[in-house]
Amino acid sequence: MKQIVMAFVLLFSMGFAETEFAEPKPSIDNPRKIVFSIVSGDKKEINHVLSSVNNVMKFYRPENTEIVVVAYSQGIHTLLKKWDTDIRKRVEALMTYDVVFIACGNTMRTLKIEKKDLLDDVEIVTAGIVEIIEKQLQGYTYIRP
Repeated sequence: MKQIVMAFVLLFSMGFAETEFAEPKPSIDNPRKIVFSIVSGDKKEINHVLSSVNNVMKFYRPENTEIVVVAYSQGIHTLLKKWDTDIRKRVEALMTYDVVFIACGNTMRTLKIEKKDLLDDVEIVTAGIVEIIEKQLQGYTYIRP
């Protein structure tokens, strides 16, 4: 028992290394640009992506980030007005911090989803996957948690 307690003391006394920012450091003039994707309709996976977005914003601060979330395939359910109340509230809260949510037009046609079915302020592009490619070419880092 004494060895277990000592192991915990040692573990917690070592501390954690602080993440060092690369140059240029994140700022309003040099924001970290990140694109996330949501492709699954699984609520646990969706919440994981939304939590990752939130964690990145907390770390860098909202004013030092440009975050885009592209939803396609079954992930498009994330952006529907009438789907899951808790997820809708999380998306709307992130939107207040200027996180941009984008719906895939191809998925919308396939699943017969109309613009009026989406949350307000959701952008629509022709193809979600192509949007991710273009964002990467514009300097965004692609994260798929």
